Amino acid sequence: MRIFNRKLLKVNRKLIIGTRGSQLALWQANFIKDRLAEIGVEAELKIIKTQGDIIQHLRLDKLEGKGFFTKELEEELLSGQIDLAVHSHKDLPTVNPPGLIIACVSEREDPSEVIIIHKDCVDIKKRLSLKHNATVGTSSNRRKAQLLSLRPDLEFTDLRGNLQTRIQKLRDEKYDAIVLAKAGVTRIEMDLSDFHLEEIPPIEVIPAPAQGVLAVQIRESDRELFDLLQPINDTEVAKTIGVERKVLNMFDAGCHAPLGCYCRKTAEGKYEAWTSIAEDNEDFPNRYYLQDDTTEGMADKIFAKYNKDRKLPSSVFITRDLDENSYLARYLAKYNIQIDARSLIKIFPTINKLDSFILKRADWIFFNSKNAIDHFFKLEPYILKKTKLAVLGRGSEDALRKYDRVADFSGDNLGIKTEDIAKEFAKLVDGQTVFIPRAKDSLMSIQNALTENTQVIDMPIYETVLEEEVDKTNAEVLIFTSPSNVEAYFRENLVDPGQKIICIGHSTAKAIEAMGLPYTLPFTPDELGLAEAIFGLEI
Repeated sequence: MRIFNRKLLKVNRKLIIGTRGSQLALWQANFIKDRLAEIGVEAELKIIKTQGDIIQHLRLDKLEGKGFFTKELEEELLSGQIDLAVHSHKDLPTVNPPGLIIACVSEREDPSEVIIIHKDCVDIKKRLSLKHNATVGTSSNRRKAQLLSLRPDLEFTDLRGNLQTRIQKLRDEKYDAIVLAKAGVTRIEMDLSDFHLEEIPPIEVIPAPAQGVLAVQIRESDRELFDLLQPINDTEVAKTIGVERKVLNMFDAGCHAPLGCYCRKTAEGKYEAWTSIAEDNEDFPNRYYLQDDTTEGMADKIFAKYNKDRKLPSSVFITRDLDENSYLARYLAKYNIQIDARSLIKIFPTINKLDSFILKRADWIFFNSKNAIDHFFKLEPYILKKTKLAVLGRGSEDALRKYDRVADFSGDNLGIKTEDIAKEFAKLVDGQTVFIPRAKDSLMSIQNALTENTQVIDMPIYETVLEEEVDKTNAEVLIFTSPSNVEAYFRENLVDPGQKIICIGHSTAKAIEAMGLPYTLPFTPDELGLAEAIFGLEI
């Protein structure tokens, strides 16, 4: 760590910060001004209009060149009219103009997207809570491509202007919903109480490189100012967005390209990155997940995976039924990958009625699978308004929506291992009462993680029975969805040389591991995670 002598580094003038004039841009500039004040440096703002501010009638991808929100600020920097410029980092071209550098970056605001929906256009039974055929406002090709992959029924209309202008257009009912970066909405504390807000985690809709980060740009020759800014530079953020920005640079893409990349550091000190790339805003994106010990070389590995000469599997076997309109089925259809989809187990209920008194005691109901959700709601349960619902991941979250319910807790953003999700849930519900409907003989990962202060109502409501005869598959990729399906398949069958195995869920992976077989474990146990895993295989 470098140690800075503030007396030696102190400038003898008031710095001039160049910024755009929108409320969000001024918030960002004032944020840096306040950080400078904390280290004893005075600064004032100078508002500069950019091409992106002036030209409002064209789509972003129709504007000439790159840097249409930054060029004028950079020109003022080079001419010495300002000392530093504050940018939303995602708006910057990946290569600085000669003579300019990024001297420091801010901590990262939440890089999630948020869908802001008219309340009369909400349908929580559907993914993203948007009604069928809703009209969504966004000018981002990246958002369009990813949202269409999740909801192919959506219609999109271009949306320009500052945040206040965009929100007003929504209030004027020009759209059913609009999509914005959560960071911008959070920073200027907009009152959106008249809308329904749906937050989309950055591993579901992958954000623009460096989304949620501010960049401070200065003249390369101003070494004194560079050194002065280092105490407010977030070096860890610089590392992770460095991966994202290098991916953007390697594909020679600008901020209007249908490319998303998000990198973060795990609690264990590893780095993980998600990438989504489409040919255009209507193309089904290819998604890829990578974990590594260091950020060094991560961008190169990501770039190599998108080599057009790479071979994808010709056939996939999955141990459950697959709706032809589902995310995974549509992704496989894009590449004409043959699908052999069949469950190897039968499921039977173990009870036919739920005691309403038991449910009244529950503060939380935790579902660890889609089967648990389906069998629970077949019992026509009476759930009090105070009772909150929790799910293991995104697949269960989507299943819950079919019953007009939205999860209050979902583990999809917390990690691969059920045990990690269980620990976080245990902290949340400490001292409360949790009802867990489950399969007979299922693993007790959630129950075992709950504290002594937490009362558990544990109830098997269904059981699985293995199919007697299971035909072998010749598919190149075998996807197992549960330990029971693993047991059913391998009672009579073996894996052929060259066949690849993907496991949904940690317990399924343990069953394959016990057989001494190699496997891939997607980050999320859902169809997005499966698509990422299939794309990442070496065939």
